[in-house]
Amino acid sequence: MKKGFLLLTLLIFSLCSLSAQEVKKVDFKYNGVYTAWGQFQNDFTLGRSNYEDHYFVQMFRLNLQFLYGKNLKAVTRFDLGQGWWGVDNVDNTGPNTATSNSGLFDNKDTHFLMHVDHAYLWFNLPNISTAFNVGRFNWSLGNKLVVDNNFDGIKANIKFKKGSLDLGFAKLSEGAGLSDFEEDVNSNLDANLLLISYKNKFGATNIEAYGAYYNDASIDDNAAYLIDGIDYNRPKFTPQVTSLAILGLAGKSKVGKLNFTYEANYLTGKDDITNATHEGINNVNGNVDAFKYDINNGDLSGYNIYLKADYTVSDAVAVGAVAGMGSGDDDPTDGDGNVNKLRTSGFFYLTEVWEDSIMPDEEGITPQGLGAPNVRAYRELENTTALQVNLTFKATKCLKLYTSFTYIKATQPVYAIVNGAPDLNTSATDLGMEVDFLANYKIMDKLNLIFRGGFFMPGTASQYLINGAEGNGTDTWDKSPWELKTVILFKF
Repeated sequence: MKKGFLLLTLLIFSLCSLSAQEVKKVDFKYNGVYTAWGQFQNDFTLGRSNYEDHYFVQMFRLNLQFLYGKNLKAVTRFDLGQGWWGVDNVDNTGPNTATSNSGLFDNKDTHFLMHVDHAYLWFNLPNISTAFNVGRFNWSLGNKLVVDNNFDGIKANIKFKKGSLDLGFAKLSEGAGLSDFEEDVNSNLDANLLLISYKNKFGATNIEAYGAYYNDASIDDNAAYLIDGIDYNRPKFTPQVTSLAILGLAGKSKVGKLNFTYEANYLTGKDDITNATHEGINNVNGNVDAFKYDINNGDLSGYNIYLKADYTVSDAVAVGAVAGMGSGDDDPTDGDGNVNKLRTSGFFYLTEVWEDSIMPDEEGITPQGLGAPNVRAYRELENTTALQVNLTFKATKCLKLYTSFTYIKATQPVYAIVNGAPDLNTSATDLGMEVDFLANYKIMDKLNLIFRGGFFMPGTASQYLINGAEGNGTDTWDKSPWELKTVILFKF
């Protein structure tokens, strides 16, 4: 009995030791960010409605890596406790909804869904100098003007003696069902993306040359994943993208005290869904959207050109300039349609009010500028030509100040909407001007307090773009949108 007990003890000890050895092979790394915003947004509809949105919102994001040696890891990123203060993100759906919600601590801000952004496997094969991502992860090209989103797929990163090459396949939509049997009215086919990107460094210059091809075969029901399958509203008169090819070149260069960031890309594709009217279904509320679709001849094309320059005057002072131009549609009722991107999350920054379009629909972050889906102005460089000058001043070791002035016009005319249709005889290109500021104070290591804001002075084109239908062809509302924002930021 004693021998049996001794053997059992030794066996358990051996298994525990073996388990401990196995656990030691798996390493764990993490980083993250906590952010809380205090938002003070006013007159985003230019005075058409009483727009005074004053609220707080927060986000706690964690990045986790489980590493097994140097060549294998599982990675995930998720958001916790993300939402508006004072609002439960998850409503009570239990049996006592009509009488009592106390069982779920209702209205005590304890109910938040955990949103998983990334979940993928990464492994490296040193013998062929190639690493693979398999799962859901971020896909981005250049300066995030044309592609920047979390997609499901597989990507290979091939390293050379100089430079690297990415080859990827992503499934953006599985269609109406798992079966790929195609029906006449409810297509089950898929929307897929192929991507290629080559990166290299030449001295003080980093270059990325990229290409992508997207095809949506699930259009027999006259609905396309882009734009009908997304959960937010794009600007009025947006085409349905059924296929799209993208070619681009982006880079960063340093010449003495000058730093340059730049990009140029060209897009061409198809809108194979024939729309006799602009009318469609609103992506948010399911009501009729009288100005959802562009009417075109089936051909799509577009481009973006971007240049950012910063000059370091001294350790405390830097001046900069930004120039950007994106194509637009010269006729939303006929001819070629315009396209400036596939799908993005809005992390391309230009201004605080006009284009600070961090998209609540993509990353769960609060609406920011006029590009938010409840206002439906442009995002990134869509039909936008912008010129900006800015100044950065490091006042103290802990305090950095920034201010900018931006002139914004439409690349192609924005038409007034009269009697339910674009009036091709009444248009404007003056989108407006904007003054912005930012103060970033370092409280302690990794903890920052940020105060920022902007004041946008709308032109007639902005009035047509945001309130064209409600104004019935006039520039009725002209109040200046403005925003103040306080941010507490902890990165670790």
